[in-house]
Amino acid sequence: MIPISRQCELVELSRSSFYYRSCGEDGYNLALMRLIDEEFTRHPFYGARRMAAWLRSQGYGVNRKRVSRLMRLMGLMALYPKPRLSANGPDHKVYPYLLKGVTVKTPDEAWSSDITYIRLAHGFVYLVVIMDWHSRYVLSWELSTTLDKAFCLDALQRALLISKPGILNTDQRPQYASEEFSGVLEGEGIKISMDGRGRVYDNIFVERFWRTVKYEEVYLHEYRTVAEAREHLSAYFRFYNEERLHERLGYRTPHEVYFGTPAPSMPTAEAVV
Repeated sequence: MIPISRQCELVELSRSSFYYRSCGEDGYNLALMRLIDEEFTRHPFYGARRMAAWLRSQGYGVNRKRVSRLMRLMGLMALYPKPRLSANGPDHKVYPYLLKGVTVKTPDEAWSSDITYIRLAHGFVYLVVIMDWHSRYVLSWELSTTLDKAFCLDALQRALLISKPGILNTDQRPQYASEEFSGVLEGEGIKISMDGRGRVYDNIFVERFWRTVKYEEVYLHEYRTVAEAREHLSAYFRFYNEERLHERLGYRTPHEVYFGTPAPSMPTAEAVV
């Protein structure tokens, strides 16, 4: 009998995804979360108060308290300066932002990581990516049904099998501020950079990336299961890395810029025969 952990490893599935059950939110809240996700993708500076006002303008009778709870559940943090109402916990160390005024000119100078909400037909999951700042190449990604730090660590470890950056930039989420995550980076000699609290332009690069992923892939499909979401996203990230031409990269692919050569072409039917 193969252990569950080994089975998940063989099919590249996280254990949290294996044990996934439909999320406990009712249909109305899930509908609200879909709307919040789409509006937040368009306007990532919307906080709970403004999001609640927008939902009411669309005919949904919600208050700020409900919207705030759903946005926390979705892991959404508005990109605007917020007051520091309480100190961070002892396990939440905040690092300075190291990329202000820096022009990243080559691969592996800096990587970036972020988490977003991915909707399913009857629930939701979270997606984390590790991306090279210069080339936009997606080094690794992972899905999880919870915001536990384990799936971020999994993605980081897989990315480090490819290469190692000089700097890794994230936001101030507790997953990134944890001793386990920062410990891996410090052990590898990687400098840790964090977006300033609520600073829009520190995080705008990743927000543009999420908008691309959602409009080109997520919103075009109705994922029924975690496995289906994983299959579609896997195909999309292959396309994104190896085929999608980026204007900011001189109409080259992330793979071409990161590795210095185009991705190997898939064999044609004639070549296979």
